[in-house]
Amino acid sequence: MSDEMTTTYARKVGERLRKVRKQQRLSLQAVEVSSGEEFKASVLGAYERGERAISVPRLQRLARLYNVPVDQLLPKDGAGEPAWNGASEPEDDQVGTKVTIDLTRLDMAPEADSALIGRYLGMIQVQRQDFNGRVLTVREEDLRAMACLLDTRPELMRRRLEDMGLRR
Repeated sequence: MSDEMTTTYARKVGERLRKVRKQQRLSLQAVEVSSGEEFKASVLGAYERGERAISVPRLQRLARLYNVPVDQLLPKDGAGEPAWNGASEPEDDQVGTKVTIDLTRLDMAPEADSALIGRYLGMIQVQRQDFNGRVLTVREEDLRAMACLLDTRPELMRRRLEDMGLRR
């Protein structure tokens, strides 16, 4: 691999690192503190600018710190980022509209079904590359899939999420 290709790849990795950190609303200094100073703000900034290449073991530790799959910190081949940008849509109870789920409440949900819902929502996060960790807006087809997983009717899924304290 040429030096130019290595530099370009390091820059793309850096862009992914910055995007995930900003989605989680973390400053460079906050990452330094939360990592026990393993990731110094100046070094992480150099990674994000593509001035330094990050080793695989450090990338894995950073992925654990960000609570994202390690492959999500690597640039995508080809087309790049998905069209979906992670912005939340206004909530509406009408069928066909999107529902915003409060991910921070998922661990506190009283039902055993919350683990299944959590895994499904995690899959959506990976697919969309949306790791803000606070909210996730799901579409009607996602509600139908969750209803199928939980053996309920699609039209009752919104109420079920609300009863579990997950709707925002």
